[in-house]
Amino acid sequence: MAYRLRYDKEADVLSVVLKEKGKFSHAVEAGDVILHVDASGKALFIEVLNASKVIPMMAEAIAKGKAVVAS
Repeated sequence: MAYRLRYDKEADVLSVVLKEKGKFSHAVEAGDVILHVDASGKALFIEVLNASKVIPMMAEAIAKGKAVVAS
């Protein structure tokens, strides 16, 4: 499956578009990750705040086989 990525360097936010079509209903925030969903709860896109720090930590955890990433 292919996803469209957008990175805003000034804001340091990575957006991962999961679904091109759909009407935004609300967002669920979990620390530096925000999930945007439609009215039926289906994910539309994900935003990663502080991406220049969070994404490398996630990648390192994956490489090491860790399930939890602490900031």
